[in-house]
Amino acid sequence: MQSPPRSRFFYGWWIAIAGAIMQMLVGVLMNQSFGTYTKVLRDEFGWSRTVFSLAFSMARVETGFLGPIEGWLIDRWGPRLIMQFGVVMLAAGMMLFSQIQTPTMFIAAFLVMSIGASFASFMPVSVAIVNWFERRRARALSILSLGMASGGLLVPVLIYCIEQVGWRQSAFGSGVLILVVGLPLSFLIRHHPEQYGMHKDGIDPATEPADAEGRPLRVAQTSFTSREAFRTRSFWLIALGHASALLIVSALQVHMALHLTENLGYTLVQAGSVVAMIVTWQYVGQGLTAAVGDRWSKRGIVVVCMVMHSAAILLLAYATAFWMVAAFAALHGVAWGARGPLMAAIRADYFGGANFGTIMGMSSLIAAIGTTIAPFIAGTLADYTGDYRLGFTVLAVMALLGSFFFIAASPPAAPMRPADAEEPKPVAAHG
Repeated sequence: MQSPPRSRFFYGWWIAIAGAIMQMLVGVLMNQSFGTYTKVLRDEFGWSRTVFSLAFSMARVETGFLGPIEGWLIDRWGPRLIMQFGVVMLAAGMMLFSQIQTPTMFIAAFLVMSIGASFASFMPVSVAIVNWFERRRARALSILSLGMASGGLLVPVLIYCIEQVGWRQSAFGSGVLILVVGLPLSFLIRHHPEQYGMHKDGIDPATEPADAEGRPLRVAQTSFTSREAFRTRSFWLIALGHASALLIVSALQVHMALHLTENLGYTLVQAGSVVAMIVTWQYVGQGLTAAVGDRWSKRGIVVVCMVMHSAAILLLAYATAFWMVAAFAALHGVAWGARGPLMAAIRADYFGGANFGTIMGMSSLIAAIGTTIAPFIAGTLADYTGDYRLGFTVLAVMALLGSFFFIAASPPAAPMRPADAEEPKPVAAHG
């Protein structure tokens, strides 16, 4: 394996930066722009809100079921190869999307795009970051999350392209851009620092302070095997809490632009500006996590964020003035920015990094419950009632109740096992 370049700048930060750029691409070209495309497709084809909800929900089910497989593949083959596969899939999906004519074609293209996005961005890079960082893990994951937020800030640029050259040309060009930028970025990703003679956080354990008997003061973290993690109550509580948070995030990804344009009377450009406002506040939330996420209670921060998510979507549902939309953007943006990096950080703190890909992959299967049902609930109730008030209210209550999962998710006890029975760390043959 080719070693990364040596410098005083810890190489783990390059992994975080590369991942953030890839997250930005996925954000602006797919995740954060889904609402924009739903508005354009609804105007051109007249499809119902339920069609878009169905596409989004089916994609989340698919990627959720693939999550455990993806996590195992990352642990086995390394994040770089998996990321490269995802880049190609995402680019192909965007190009296929540019040619759609029917709802069936739209759903098929979006499924391919979703698989590619999952394999190309957050999951493989977060696994690498967890293995390269321990003390500064929340900070590094916050940098990764900055990419998705930055993608939202660029949505107005995509809207401009759509208005100038058309949505089909913009989608095809997005596929080309993903290939041109994504593949080079993937070569910066490395699995374990020990493979290259480095150490977590760039700190040599030999230089760690020791007690009078020569034992290091910092005790090495115990890594759970995947089976050991699945047997803990905390694993399931965190996954269900994550699913509750994604009720709000996924519903807004699909339906916010439609609500702003069809129910509140804003233009598509103005709706894009609201996305930019959310992103600005996401930066604030991510900055808070980077500053205090490794020192304060991660669970406590997440519970506060869940309350903010619920209050935000209620403000949007019953908005009668712009200040209410602005308050929604602030609350949702800060909550999303602060909570997002902590989802992976909490799991890594609880279960260690040796089998993090498999553990995170299984968690994504459970978390997919939220991303699957939320858009369908909001879209179906909006088609039935004519607006999003009832659907958004139901989701706000569900998310608020979901915060109790995090309250109950205390750290698990270290697994009891014979000294020689620990599951060996997978060897990543491809970085």
